[in-house]
Amino acid sequence: MDWKLLATTFATLFVAELGDKTQLACVLLAADSKKPWTVFLGSSLALVSVSLIGVLFASLICQYISPVIMKKVAAVGFVIMGTLIYFDKL
Repeated sequence: MDWKLLATTFATLFVAELGDKTQLACVLLAADSKKPWTVFLGSSLALVSVSLIGVLFASLICQYISPVIMKKVAAVGFVIMGTLIYFDKL
């Protein structure tokens, strides 16, 4: 196991998810339902599932496209999304 990669992945996702709409949705669902452990289990399964899809998709795509190109495409995508958000188009 690559412990450094594990720690980096955990830290990156942990910081990225803090205070986002997913966390706010969990807070609202837990408060409304009064069943925090059920909300925790459901949200954990959802995050694991989405992460699995992302990793499997990346494994498939990286067989055909260089990771360097993928990084550049992702960067351009983030710039476009940020620009659209800035101008209230998204």
